[in-house]
Amino acid sequence: MPEWKPRTKLVHAGARRSQWGEMAEAIHLTQGFVYDTAEAAEARFVEAGQDEFIYARYGNPTVRMFEDRMAVIEGTEDAFATASGMAAVNAALTAILKAGDHVVAARALFGSCLYVLDILKRFGVAVTLVDGRDLAAWAAAITPATKAVFFESVSNPTLEVIDIAAVAKLAHAVGAVVIVDNVFATPVFSRAVELGADVVVYSATKHIDGGGRCLGGVVCGTRDYIRGPLETYVKHTGSALSPFNAWVLLNGLQTLDLRVRAQAASALALAEAVSGHAAVARTLYPGLASHPEHELAMTQMGSGGTMVSIDLAGGQEAAFAFLNALKIVLISNNLGDARSIATHPATTTHQRLPAEQKALLGITPGLVRLSLGIEDTGDLLADVLGALAVI
Repeated sequence: MPEWKPRTKLVHAGARRSQWGEMAEAIHLTQGFVYDTAEAAEARFVEAGQDEFIYARYGNPTVRMFEDRMAVIEGTEDAFATASGMAAVNAALTAILKAGDHVVAARALFGSCLYVLDILKRFGVAVTLVDGRDLAAWAAAITPATKAVFFESVSNPTLEVIDIAAVAKLAHAVGAVVIVDNVFATPVFSRAVELGADVVVYSATKHIDGGGRCLGGVVCGTRDYIRGPLETYVKHTGSALSPFNAWVLLNGLQTLDLRVRAQAASALALAEAVSGHAAVARTLYPGLASHPEHELAMTQMGSGGTMVSIDLAGGQEAAFAFLNALKIVLISNNLGDARSIATHPATTTHQRLPAEQKALLGITPGLVRLSLGIEDTGDLLADVLGALAVI
């Protein structure tokens, strides 16, 4: 397997076949498992083997296939699947933190991630937020008391790109764990582990599923971390992934590389087409040379990714008119789907942030986040440009 290319691993890695030799991955819809003897049950609770399971909250054959495939493609020793992306973020942080610990995080985070940090503060964890692009800010905030650093490798929704290697170097100097939410980079463009990330988190609901069908999350890291504090936390707090959802996600992984590369190509074409448009005050896309972190994005990912954010000069009124004029691109708050999606963060995903915090993060009333799907690129350009013409 090590010599296989990523696209091959996405199809075959982690497969477990029963005695029936099924082609597709089997769905093991069971919450518990049977033991031949009482002694066998006792032995499994002492130490379960690689293909031995106790309870679906602890592990399941279908879920384990998904975990193994994710670990292989991400380049980590192990992975643990969760019920959603936010369950993965919460577990990745909470499993290793306690009152008195210190976390440094980028301030540009998804609203629910900021909420998880607020919960940690309620239980005595000190949290410092910094401008993730400012290495001097990271250096000033990280201290010997810092237990973990946390950031989105590409931020939601303003597409700031964080220098993973530089932040990891600062964190590792004090023994802090580097936790990266890598959903916008996707496993296809990810080099997070190579660049120094200790833990990589994905909302599998997004590109990994790719069809808008189910929720899921996954945490990738070392075996000691995954099968130690992370697994212990998840199995006792109950955010396990459904076997059916794991089966859906396994099938999503098979086409992930093909989909994401097509989506990124359309995103670049769209960003180039709308950049400089009279109705657009800002075009945010790491694949454009005009993006402040363009060179970093090319180094870390080799691509600008599948997301484009545009800031319409006419504010919320223009943004709503634009959204309502779209015919192919759907209005929703998801991303990474095979279908193209448009989101107005200020009134949906980041609605609850105070006005001053939105302004600080660049989430203006005119900002629209576009997640490019796998539709024909020409059709998408015509749809977006047509909607811009309306305003």
